[in-house]
Amino acid sequence: MAFLDAVIEVVPYRIHTVLTDNGIQFCHPPRYRAGPTARFSMHLFDRLCCQHGTRHRLTKPNHPWTNGQVERMNRTIKDATVKRYHYVDHQQLQVHLELFLDAYNHARRPKALNGLTPHGYVCRTWTEQPERFSLNPYHHTPELNT
Repeated sequence: MAFLDAVIEVVPYRIHTVLTDNGIQFCHPPRYRAGPTARFSMHLFDRLCCQHGTRHRLTKPNHPWTNGQVERMNRTIKDATVKRYHYVDHQQLQVHLELFLDAYNHARRPKALNGLTPHGYVCRTWTEQPERFSLNPYHHTPELNT
């Protein structure tokens, strides 16, 4: 639950929908969803989403391909870090991961974003639709030589 709070605090735009699997950390187990506990009380994750004005959606059971985009990004990160390098300690991995994510978000230009970097796309959207944002994304731009 702390993860969602941390993401909402850091991400510069308003998160309108969260899509999760059907794990017990996100919803009541299927066999209890029609029972009195589920009908008269909200799951903790649902309450947290309501507090932030975020809609919580669940994936369809037995449809693992719904998580495909997330799994593809996880694979990209693993291929660039832990599958390619040996790290002496967790701090070394963390430093390399931060460098990789900065390069990915500020230098890579995926075709899906029409030649813009992910950060550039977010900044352009902020310029065109500032009401969708809670923070100025330009505040997340790394300084020179960082």
